[in-house]
Amino acid sequence: MEQELKDSIMGALELVVDPELGIDVVNLGLVYDVEMDDEGLATVTMTLTSMGCPLAGTIVDQVKAALAEIPEVKDTEVNIVWNPPWTKDRMSRYAKIALGIR
Repeated sequence: MEQELKDSIMGALELVVDPELGIDVVNLGLVYDVEMDDEGLATVTMTLTSMGCPLAGTIVDQVKAALAEIPEVKDTEVNIVWNPPWTKDRMSRYAKIALGIR
């Protein structure tokens, strides 16, 4: 995938906000990888802040909706993984400041 397209995808994912924390999934460090095949299927590998997240379905729907706005993306698959486990160390400086985490 070209870097410009990957940047567009990551930019779209920055619009997906974790409803509990109020920070987007990219800055929270929840997005582990993004790939796209020749048919336009984007595969987002990501995690959630906790296994029992009651809003997992909402977040997945928001990811799909955000990527639907990108013309090259014809369909989106979201793989929720638990390995490696998410930690606050994956968060961007912006997210840590916003949440008051050092």
